[in-house]
Amino acid sequence: MKIACCLEHVELALDIIVDEFEVAPVIHNVENSSTTCEYCQNKAMYVVCNPQKEE
Repeated sequence: MKIACCLEHVELALDIIVDEFEVAPVIHNVENSSTTCEYCQNKAMYVVCNPQKEE
């Protein structure tokens, strides 16, 4: 599972990964991308993902 998010929603994305998979998530910075946050229309700054399914 990967969640693209802005700075405002990174905590929410972290909580979702921890709650669903019970593991510490991995956070990647997103640079020079047109990806938008999954919770609003702001530019995504991070991708938060499950480290066991990281692709």
